[in-house]
Amino acid sequence: MHYRTFGRIAWRPSALGFGAMRLPTCGNDRTKIDEPLATRMIRTAIDAGVNYVDTAWPYHGGESEPFIGRVLEDGFRDRVKLATKLPSWLVARPEDMDHYLGEQLRRLGTDRIDFYLLHGLNRERWDTLRSLDVLTWGERAIADGRIGHLGFSFHDDLAVFKEIVDAHDWTFCQIMYNYMDIGFQAGEEGLKYAAERGLAVVVMEPLRGGQLTCPPPPQVAEIWDRFPTRRTPADWALQWVWNHPEVSLALSGMSAMAHVEENLVSAARSGVGSLGPKELDLIAEVRDAYRTLRPIPCTTCGYCQPCPEGVDIPRVFSIFNDLAMYGDTRRAAMSYHRFLDAAARADRCVGCGTCERNCPQQIRIIDWLKKVHARLAALSPD
Repeated sequence: MHYRTFGRIAWRPSALGFGAMRLPTCGNDRTKIDEPLATRMIRTAIDAGVNYVDTAWPYHGGESEPFIGRVLEDGFRDRVKLATKLPSWLVARPEDMDHYLGEQLRRLGTDRIDFYLLHGLNRERWDTLRSLDVLTWGERAIADGRIGHLGFSFHDDLAVFKEIVDAHDWTFCQIMYNYMDIGFQAGEEGLKYAAERGLAVVVMEPLRGGQLTCPPPPQVAEIWDRFPTRRTPADWALQWVWNHPEVSLALSGMSAMAHVEENLVSAARSGVGSLGPKELDLIAEVRDAYRTLRPIPCTTCGYCQPCPEGVDIPRVFSIFNDLAMYGDTRRAAMSYHRFLDAAARADRCVGCGTCERNCPQQIRIIDWLKKVHARLAALSPD
């Protein structure tokens, strides 16, 4: 296992962290974790040197934390740093923070959470938590030993990210980052901004939820195939993330033993600067090839926002373009039906034309919204 640095603290994380959001399940019920298999997977990873395990309150319908607590029995808890997250969307009163942390300690069967994150911060959640004095609460939880270090995970734009980074002396943050999303949310600029200020940066979605491991379309496969070094798509994606000196570790939500075995091999040969200029150029070419598959030429500039009817046009188009690029119908369905508010979906469009008048790309937005909804509404999220 290769080990890296973690911001300002004197602890070396394994390059690969185990994310407990996509554990194997029994059938299609996400709450029924295949415990024998998942236990073997996590303990195999720990035996191979993985020393960071990440979970959260809502994963697997609330069953991930109790399961992780059981997995880390028999001495495994002492071999890893444990991370979980305050369910920020459920916090409405100051006392809620103590309530959820107490429940998580109980679920996990531990008296201390090493790395505690404010989960999924965006503008609204950050404003709410800050008004409830979450930072003072977090320092108190560190002082009394319930948590070791305070950080946050993030889902909003770069300006909000920088504001949050500058608001506190955080130990670490967690951002989405992969070779396709260098400008999305915090992105590359946010990665460097946080690292320059001494924060450890944990990367989630290095494989874009598995999309970068799917059999690539012919245009992309041809690029990979002509390079003399043979790697799997997952290995290319992970090595690209690990190539960044600002990255402390990459989380992978592994759902099969094969994923564990392959990722352990990748982590063992990872390192900053392990990819040369030709390999980085290759990945940039792959990125460009994927982007040519987007049917809607939306650059997510945001000039079409706000829609008078509340349609989140850039997000809707992004879901549709991702479906065209990666062919991942399950993720598209979940993104549209579960993670996008019904009031922001494409069918709320009334054809007023405000967006089209403001679009610098001159996209026929109204027509596209009709096509997008027809396609995405037909997908089942289950």
